[in-house]
Amino acid sequence: MPTVSTQSASPQSPKFPRGALLILAAAGFTAVTTELLPSGLLPQISRDLGVEESAVGSLTAAYAAVIVFTALPLSRLLGGRVPRKTLLIATVLTFAVSNVLLACSPVLGLAIAARLLGGVAHGMLWSNMAPYVARIVPAHSVGKAMAIVFSGNSIALAVGAPIGTAMGTVLTWRDSFLVLAGVGAILALLAMWLLPAAPESGGNVTPSLRGALKLPGVVAVATAWPLLLLGHFTLFTYIAPFLQSIGLPGAFTGISLSVVGVASLVGIWIAGLTADSRPRRSLLCAVALLVGAFGLLPVLGGSWAGELALVTLWGAAFGAIGIYNQAAILRAGGEHKDAANGLTVVTIQLGIAVGAGYGALALTTVGAQFVPLAAAVPTAAALVIILASRRGGYPAGPRELRAADRPS
Repeated sequence: MPTVSTQSASPQSPKFPRGALLILAAAGFTAVTTELLPSGLLPQISRDLGVEESAVGSLTAAYAAVIVFTALPLSRLLGGRVPRKTLLIATVLTFAVSNVLLACSPVLGLAIAARLLGGVAHGMLWSNMAPYVARIVPAHSVGKAMAIVFSGNSIALAVGAPIGTAMGTVLTWRDSFLVLAGVGAILALLAMWLLPAAPESGGNVTPSLRGALKLPGVVAVATAWPLLLLGHFTLFTYIAPFLQSIGLPGAFTGISLSVVGVASLVGIWIAGLTADSRPRRSLLCAVALLVGAFGLLPVLGGSWAGELALVTLWGAAFGAIGIYNQAAILRAGGEHKDAANGLTVVTIQLGIAVGAGYGALALTTVGAQFVPLAAAVPTAAALVIILASRRGGYPAGPRELRAADRPS
């Protein structure tokens, strides 16, 4: 069984469009940096707007909430009516407009409105990017293409938000968002030049969410993937109190987060080499490593060497997991892959939001030292789903099938 339906790639686009994929990776970098930046600039925004820091937290909450409520309806409304290249360019420009409006906002209410606009763009970008990529690359290179595109996310986690935060400290928080807006405008211009048009699949079936939900593979991926995000953000959100509880200095918080981001690039690179040939076995190994890293952190994390080694495993496994799951949802969705991908955009945001709340619950009930064990629970549940979905969401790849089909 191929990794992705051959209808996903355009017969008119046999070459690997590396320039287009790099533009999309940069767009992903801009989107994730835009999403995370208010957290790093929270004190400056609070002082400038004259509101409590807790109120400024609504800039992040509003951004995530609007993605949940608008990603699927807008994808269904615009997906079949607006060319995919045009839609992607429009979303990147919308990011730029959102950041300009935020930078110019004199009061919190207008800042929240600007963030709502950015959230709409974020949902549309991730709902359409993967199906677009699957249509402009050869079917046998979808995993490699996803690895390039999604590297932008990890780079944003590793350096995007920290650089923006530092720039906001040296200059102003408004300058950080204006620079992001400028980057978005430049990317939109480059996208007009470098992004190829993406033909539709040509099938007779109209993609629908109802049709996607009838496919057991879609349900499996749309459940397991958010559980993995839930586990990740359970610890990612509360890593500072965890490190403090095991006796490591405060400087390790920034170091650990950067290690997670950098290691995830290694994981993405590995996934790019294996997602098209050995997706099932590779994903199982990555998730098992993630469970192991979370489970061992309370035991071995007290030393700097043990903590950094386990955090490196965490980052590499998590980076790879995103690529394997993105390829899996496109494959499982079949003719309804656009709707299936939009569904995962929503469930992933729910996983991130629930992860932060679940982590807070673990912090207050079992204590900061055992937050990694709480993170291991949904991660282990995802591993069980993946194991059980051999014929649905997570089948073996071409090389795995050849090995399995050998006579005993």
